[in-house]
Amino acid sequence: MGTVNTYKARQFNLSNLTGISDETLEMHFKLYEGYVKETNKLNEKIAEFVKNAKVDQEEFAEYSELTRRLGFEYNGMVLHEYYFDNMKKSGGTGDPNQSSTFRKAAEQSYGSYDIWKADFVGIGKMRGVGWAICYENPSNGLLSNHWITLHETGNVAGFTPVLVMDVWEHAFILDYKPADRPKYIEAFFSNIDWNAVEQRLITRVGARVAA
Repeated sequence: MGTVNTYKARQFNLSNLTGISDETLEMHFKLYEGYVKETNKLNEKIAEFVKNAKVDQEEFAEYSELTRRLGFEYNGMVLHEYYFDNMKKSGGTGDPNQSSTFRKAAEQSYGSYDIWKADFVGIGKMRGVGWAICYENPSNGLLSNHWITLHETGNVAGFTPVLVMDVWEHAFILDYKPADRPKYIEAFFSNIDWNAVEQRLITRVGARVAA
């Protein structure tokens, strides 16, 4: 059998967040570990199907379903890593400071940071389970916000995730009622690690202006 990609669950140094309990984080980490485990299991099964450099016709239906499922599990793993990485232990400072690179990028993309935030928060409040993600278009450095259904539907091809917010109910159900999702979103913003977010930006704002 050929090489099989194997992933290890990462450990995240998060605790004492504002408005998001350690109990919620512990439950969320366990859920994330499940995505890592299922991703590895699916990769192994798919590798078995193609080990002879072909997929037998009678196996194709099962192979197809496993491959589709991999998109869900793999994106679940990766998006959770983005999510945990863009939060800060013991909480953040709320909105980015006036001179931050992200704020400047939001202003150039939306006209103002407040407009960008209203759009991002509005997407997070949408009914259903999924993710609110701010992406950067690497071709011009502009930001755009998107709703990602489940984990794999709606991701923008070629764009870079910059800020990722989990709005599945498991992200807040121990702390807030389902109808109180706006309170969770407010808590999320109070815990954002803007330095981590800005490190994901590919295009520097100053370089974009010069271009």
